[in-house]
Amino acid sequence: MYMFYLNGLIYDIIELCSSFLCYMYTKMNFESSLANLVASVPSGVSLKDSLALKYQSSMAISIAVLDCDLLLHGRGHKTLDRFDVGSVSDDFLITQFGFPREFILYLVELLRESLCRRTQRSRAISPEVQVLAALGFYTSGSFQTSMGDTIGISQASMSRCVSNVTKALVEKAPQFITLNRNPVIQEQTSQEFQRVAGLTGVLGVLDCVQVAIKAPNSEDSTYVNKRGFHSIGSQLVCDARGLLLSVETHWPGGFKAVDVLERSALYKELQESEEGYLLGDSSYPLKTWLMTPVKCPGSPAEFGYNLAHTATHEIVDRTFRAIQTRFRCLDGTKGYLQYSPERSSSIMLACCVLHNASLQSGLDAWTLERTDPLEQPETFEQRPEDRDSQAEEMRKQLILKHFS
Repeated sequence: MYMFYLNGLIYDIIELCSSFLCYMYTKMNFESSLANLVASVPSGVSLKDSLALKYQSSMAISIAVLDCDLLLHGRGHKTLDRFDVGSVSDDFLITQFGFPREFILYLVELLRESLCRRTQRSRAISPEVQVLAALGFYTSGSFQTSMGDTIGISQASMSRCVSNVTKALVEKAPQFITLNRNPVIQEQTSQEFQRVAGLTGVLGVLDCVQVAIKAPNSEDSTYVNKRGFHSIGSQLVCDARGLLLSVETHWPGGFKAVDVLERSALYKELQESEEGYLLGDSSYPLKTWLMTPVKCPGSPAEFGYNLAHTATHEIVDRTFRAIQTRFRCLDGTKGYLQYSPERSSSIMLACCVLHNASLQSGLDAWTLERTDPLEQPETFEQRPEDRDSQAEEMRKQLILKHFS
């Protein structure tokens, strides 16, 4: 293991020295070229006119810039392998990168084409190292020097790797996150929810969560949430296993949950839904496709419904807490994402893709769940003219059938 640390340190020292030599070489050439140009200016001709003549005759100043990788390694596209995943234990990989070897190698093959496409340098960092660098950041929340030393790259290279892997994972989002309309899948999902607390017909649980980010450069108060810090709002829908069915991560943190819902692609999709419904907390309006708690329960049946609703809806809160625990870069208690809202949104979506990919690969997300107390949602105040009588009747019949 110490050999990996030494290799990374030596490479960074060589890269730094070569960069300095490149700078000095370029500086000397520029000064020499400029001195020759000034000396060659004819009497009575301005330096500006002389430069124009030089340009017109295609004799512009030549400034040589050396490629550090070319200086170090010569011509030809090669892949630089600084770390061997097979040389360390699963325990080490889980501690450092959050996942076991089998899943890491699966990710490498999944993203290989995208990562190779983005890396056109003469001495490219291998997809394996790029994936490890990104996982190291996602699971720790920082570009730690020790992390770069472990896989043999600098912090600057770490940042590039995280950017490449994040983009590659976002491209895979439609493959891993989808609200399946297949009747067989929907029936299976409904049965899984029914086993939680007895509610039938549930196809997903809905919530809007906040991920802390640094204040945007512009004085845009829309990113300040109700708790007073800057964040992006992410609308999540998951099934009873915690598998994400719908994720939209690009909303300003100052938007209310209902505002995000009504502007989302999910809202348009659910308008056409005829079978089943989602569960939402009291921050959402009651709809035929979105069942909410009874605001002021007045009977044992309504109390029973509310208890079942809370127990079932809690799954989405547990899912987000599990995601935050595994991917510490999203954990506001450890600091906020030091990126723009757009890039923070991509990182959140990339982590959601990883969450689903890990579940579908048989890994257990619940073992990482935090036990923080749940935040009480704000209550949606519905105007009388906006009440949905059909939805109210549907919820009433649901209560009578299952909780009376």
